[in-house]
Amino acid sequence: MFAVFLLVTVAVTAIALIMTKSQRTEKRRQQLMTRPFPKAWRQILKRRLPYFHALPTDLQLQLKKLIQFFIDEKQFVGCDGFNITDEVRVTIAAQACLLLLNRKTNFYPKLKQILVYPYAFIVEKNNTDFAGVSSNERNVLLGESWGNGKIILSWKSTLDGAAAPFDGQNVVIHEFAHQLDQENGNANGAPPLKEFTDYATWSATLGREFKALQYCAQHQLPSLFNYYGATNPAEFFAVISETFFEKPLAFYQQHQLLYKELSQFYQLDPINWH
Repeated sequence: MFAVFLLVTVAVTAIALIMTKSQRTEKRRQQLMTRPFPKAWRQILKRRLPYFHALPTDLQLQLKKLIQFFIDEKQFVGCDGFNITDEVRVTIAAQACLLLLNRKTNFYPKLKQILVYPYAFIVEKNNTDFAGVSSNERNVLLGESWGNGKIILSWKSTLDGAAAPFDGQNVVIHEFAHQLDQENGNANGAPPLKEFTDYATWSATLGREFKALQYCAQHQLPSLFNYYGATNPAEFFAVISETFFEKPLAFYQQHQLLYKELSQFYQLDPINWH
């Protein structure tokens, strides 16, 4: 009996703590709603984010508020001696929050930290082959999204992606698309959709297009999408998200049904922004 009572008490306490944290977060957000967007941050957007000025006015206002929430709630950590400044925070947050526009969101709820390296970084992974032989592999990366609440970014690649908003390549959009994908478990190319019935069309459309990209990659045929998207469904979703935001017209013209799926997911139609 005592053990049951103890379990119930612990469960009730845990629920209370979660509610308290949620209430604090909501109160904090309500306070931020009344605060103006800092002038210094506006200058950073003007200097670093040419994409921002392509947005309709209502989305510009929405994005600025999302940036404020994001910076308030996420921790930025400099690596290899890199110094975190407001320029770093705003430049990353502005690109990450593009994926949240017009969507009911809890601001990447699993994400706690953004680790920023000055340049590309090396990640060591232990791999086991089909024969059971283990080996260490060193990969040079520009960005990586982890399921344990962290994203790693190269600052140089972040700046390059922000400065060239129409080339179809953006490391921040790519890694934060992975975060959306990871909200309901491991990244698998199927992020949480609005309705359960949406998954059938999503799976059929993305599955067909994924196979088409694999074929293009295998035979070195031209494709609007980076061949890296042929690696697996998770990378495919991240790659097409980059293209959706940065090359929407070509995307729509060449892959209309796939564009429709992403437009419905992101609740955006970026064709008119460019």
